[in-house]
Amino acid sequence: MKINRKQYEQELFRLQQELVKLQYWIKKRGLKVAVLFEGRDAAGKGGVIKRIVEPLSPRVVRVAALPKPTERERSQWYFQRYVKELPAAGEIVLFDRSWYNRAGVEKVMGFCTSKEYAEFLRSAPLFEKMLLNSEIILIKYWFSISDAEQKRRFIARNEDPMKRWKLSPMDIEARVRWVDYSRAKDQMFAATDIDESPWFVVNADVKRHARLNCISHLLNQIPYEDLTPEPIEFPKITKHLEYTRPRVDTMRWVPSRFGKNPINKERS
Repeated sequence: MKINRKQYEQELFRLQQELVKLQYWIKKRGLKVAVLFEGRDAAGKGGVIKRIVEPLSPRVVRVAALPKPTERERSQWYFQRYVKELPAAGEIVLFDRSWYNRAGVEKVMGFCTSKEYAEFLRSAPLFEKMLLNSEIILIKYWFSISDAEQKRRFIARNEDPMKRWKLSPMDIEARVRWVDYSRAKDQMFAATDIDESPWFVVNADVKRHARLNCISHLLNQIPYEDLTPEPIEFPKITKHLEYTRPRVDTMRWVPSRFGKNPINKERS
């Protein structure tokens, strides 16, 4: 049974309040948190990331969504460009796709060699153990979506001019290679779903459910306490009688198509 919009918004608001508490805790304790979001195109990774960052400070929480590698980056150690995105103390980094690109799109589309692919499956667990040994909290999510639901979302994007930018030739090719992606995902899980760094699978066929389930699970991965500060008592504005404000009609105001421009109000 699908949750209705009112229930969804109420529960999302409650979870976002908890995310704010978690943010204070992570900053206060100097924790380093990296959360990976993987899955097929249109599985809803971006949607849940958007809801997570919405109430949080960009100084504490940031999103790493790397473009395709440059020529220089392709010559580097594969993990190198992801290392510089890892969190420092008191930070959360949400990876909108991650080093697992090599086990997915690069493998299926032939963007890496068989040797590079095999080396990735061997070294990824070792790399992640290094992160854990460096006191980075690593959480990995796989958003699972059905063939029919992905097709429906692609069609909806194609029919909406505001969302058509989300479609790419790679997305169309991914439909053709659905089974190849399934096989690649199975091989990736077999090699990298380890006790120290497990994969958590999110049923993503219903966006609202996926968002609430993922955020709720994320909150349960890091024990935290409520360190929300008390409300601030604001002081009164200090008056300076010698200061004369410029006339507001000397300013270049943006035309007020909605509402009216102020006349003599205190403002900057």
